[in-house]
Amino acid sequence: MYCRNCGKEVNEQAVACPACGVPPLAEKKFCNNCGVETAPNQALCTQCGVSLTAGSSESKNKMAAGLLAIFLGGLGIHKFYLGYNKEGVIMLAVSLGGGLVTCGLASAVIAIIALIEGVIYLTKSDQEFEQIYVQNQKGWF
Repeated sequence: MYCRNCGKEVNEQAVACPACGVPPLAEKKFCNNCGVETAPNQALCTQCGVSLTAGSSESKNKMAAGLLAIFLGGLGIHKFYLGYNKEGVIMLAVSLGGGLVTCGLASAVIAIIALIEGVIYLTKSDQEFEQIYVQNQKGWF
């Protein structure tokens, strides 16, 4: 990870950048993924394509997302937790509505998809999870 103030590489767990003393995600001068210089109001990094706005102020816990997917994923709860409301509504509608029409078959399929997503979330490193599912907003698998 790179400091958004000075562009120097910093540890992901750092509270302040050792080079400039500012919290690494506080400013908007550099991309926190690749370290390239950015404009203060820029939404995406022109070098690596990472969102410069999403995930910087609110981080999601991969353990919570994974466990929600495994235990309540048939209802799409993990999607709502990650902020994927459209995907959450799709999973909920297919699970409930499709489950009624197909005698539970659609609900079982959605539950299996959610189980797979939960395992994927839990097997990613914290950095990978943050980049893929929080910053880049990858909604499915």
